[in-house]
Amino acid sequence: PDFGFGRGSPVDRYYIEGFLARHAEDIGGRVLEIKDSALTRRYGGGRVTVSDVLDVDENNKRATIVADLTRAEDVPSDVFDCIICTQTLHLIYDIRSAVGTLQRILKPGGILLATFPGIGQTSCEKLGEHYCWALTTLSARVLCEEAFPGANVEIEAHGNVLAAVAFLEGLAVRELRKEELDHHDPDYELLIAVRAVKPEAGS
Repeated sequence: PDFGFGRGSPVDRYYIEGFLARHAEDIGGRVLEIKDSALTRRYGGGRVTVSDVLDVDENNKRATIVADLTRAEDVPSDVFDCIICTQTLHLIYDIRSAVGTLQRILKPGGILLATFPGIGQTSCEKLGEHYCWALTTLSARVLCEEAFPGANVEIEAHGNVLAAVAFLEGLAVRELRKEELDHHDPDYELLIAVRAVKPEAGS
């Protein structure tokens, strides 16, 4: 029930970390992350000039911005070079407004790196979270293309039947071989990842 955290790193984290590692060069300048800045620090390093953390919970002492992504009027537009938003948007009922906010607060040319769970548990009660949406590559693309031009949206899925079963059973990354994790089967979308770029001004 803890997604494999009790045994090590959960299987979905393998795909999340691989996605961010491949796009590490996007993570620089003023970067916004949700809940904490661990991924910003890990993958942005010295390229990051300002690190902000957004959370809806005002008790999060790591948050530099307290706001609800569905109605974040107090967060100015066009300020972030990169936003890292992993495993968050599916927990927000008004997901369209949240994606619209992320697009609005990115600078022109800024990049959103987001991930969504595919196959997996839909209960996060231990984390105080509740799933609202289960997305596919198709629905993730349609959602993001409502806010970003289609040519600026890249969608990828990761997983296979073995990885999905291992994740559902709560196994950890260390219990699977790399080739087992890396095998791609489009019928088993364990993790969906999105890279979306806000158009440059005037384009």
